[in-house]
Amino acid sequence: MVLPALSKGGFTPKKGVNVGQRIGGGKHIVDVIAADAKGTQILVSLKWQQVAGTAEQKVPFEIISLADAIANSEGEYAKAYLVLGGSGWKLRNLYTTGGLDKYLHNVDSVTVMGLEEFVGLANQGRL
Repeated sequence: MVLPALSKGGFTPKKGVNVGQRIGGGKHIVDVIAADAKGTQILVSLKWQQVAGTAEQKVPFEIISLADAIANSEGEYAKAYLVLGGSGWKLRNLYTTGGLDKYLHNVDSVTVMGLEEFVGLANQGRL
């Protein structure tokens, strides 16, 4: 669903790209890098939560990891989206409405949103 929307919106998507080291070590593989017609690259991380589980607890660390990847990219990556899909999110509203803002700093380059909203923006080339 995400890849066709990105393509329709004029982006060139690449799947499963290593964007460096995660904080604490290990490779940081993002689900998609989307490049627009000007060559601006956007990181996209996709999280699916069908039923309640541990994916919710990983969201803050993913936000920090994406912001770190952008900060260390020397301008290669412009911004990032963390996309939450599935119906099992208890904290989706908290995450998508800035509920972590008072706890996380220097992460303005990362936007958290639901799958439907992301697909709509990607389809229109408005990321």
